Order: sequence, then C-alpha cells, then structure tokens
Amino acid sequence: MIAGWAINSAMIIVAAAVFFSSKIEVTELQQAQETLKPLLGNSAAFVFAIALIFAGISSSITASMAGASIFAGIYKEPLDLKDIHSRVGVFITVVGALIAIFFLGNPFSGLIWSQVVLSLQLPWTIFVLIYLTSSKKIMGEYKNTTTGKILLWTIGLIVTYLNIMLVINIFS
Repeated sequence: MIAGWAINSAMIIVAAAVFFSSKIEVTELQQAQETLKPLLGNSAAFVFAIALIFAGISSSITASMAGASIFAGIYKEPLDLKDIHSRVGVFITVVGALIAIFFLGNPFSGLIWSQVVLSLQLPWTIFVLIYLTSSKKIMGEYKNTTTGKILLWTIGLIVTYLNIMLVINIFS
C-alpha cells in the first residue's frame, strides 16, 4: 500500500506542478506522461506506464484485501483466504472492477470516475472497518481502544464531511 501511495503521490505532484506552471488543461491521460519528458526524454512513456502498472497492482491488491476483510467481517470471521467468505469478498471486488473496465470508453474519464466512486465509498469502508476492528469477537485483545475509536470516528466524520462538500461543489 505504501509503495502504491508513494508512486501515485509522486505522479500526481509532478503532473500537477508541470500542468499548473504551464497553465495546461488536462483532458487526456496521455498528457500525464508528457510531464516526465523533460526529466527522462523519450523513455518517459515507458517509465509512466511501469509506474501506472505498479500503482494499479498495488491498488488491486489493497482493494481485494479490503473486500475480503469486510465480507469475512460481515460473517464475524477473521480474514482467511482459505475461507469461502474471504474468497467471495475478493471475487466480488475483482469482478466489479473488471465489469467497470469493460464499460470504459475513455481511460481518462474512467480514471476520473474511479476516483469519484472511490472517494464516495471511502466513508462506508471506514465506518465498517471501525465496527469490525472494534469487535472483541473479531479482533480479540487487539480491538480498538476507546481513545482509538474516538480518533477513528473523528477521521471518518471528517472524510464524510469533505466528501459531502465535494459532491455539493460538483453539482452546484
């Protein structure tokens, strides 16, 4: 997860700096690799593609683990990929992503919409995970402390508020 975060963050920061300073409006995903040309020359497209692949693999693994954890948690079981409930969670997550990919006409638009959907589902995931990690049956002695729960609920509410503001700003 940290590697994926670092790659995504680096790509976003570099692209944002180049596009902002050049006052370029981004309308296609292919424009992003242009930000690396001053640094890497003709190999920029290759490096950008490799970075996207690694970020995608990292995100896919993270999403699958989250889907498995949540689905197993619904049945009050720990994450165990040998268990049917964890496997169903992975399957639902991967199949949902594949279906979305098949309906993409424009990769840039797909990237934007994937981030919108990710942003909107994030509060649900946060609150379900707080519930699951606060369960003595699921987490045993490692369940969240009261202080931890207060901190997590505060973060979840902040993320929810920011998402509500985002939706209001998009549609106003």
